[in-house]
Amino acid sequence: MGGWRDGRGTLTVETGSEPGRPVAVEIAASYRTRRRGLLGRDGIDGALLLTPCGSVHTFGMRFAIDVAYLDRRMRVLGTQTLHPGRLPLPRLRARHVLEAEAGAMAEWGLRVGVTVRIEPEQPA
Repeated sequence: MGGWRDGRGTLTVETGSEPGRPVAVEIAASYRTRRRGLLGRDGIDGALLLTPCGSVHTFGMRFAIDVAYLDRRMRVLGTQTLHPGRLPLPRLRARHVLEAEAGAMAEWGLRVGVTVRIEPEQPA
């Protein structure tokens, strides 16, 4: 999916047999919102999608996060938990990055190989 805009939406993890639980997602598509990310926050309810994005850092973060690297088709290439002050290696082929509080992605069933679907909210 292309043409992303800053805003909110709903994320669903497509695990195959059962429909996933909908999760609130913030979409950060502009340079300014991607750069800000989760900095200065004490937590997040749901997830943050950074797009386009292939790498992140946690310098200045106040809490540990789960990170999922997604390809063009929104398939999970890799996941990891990052504590504040970390700079992981960029993921080749990653086009989007999903961030959430540490432990949240396991609860959603998000793992390598699954696909996520994101439905942006339509303006009123």
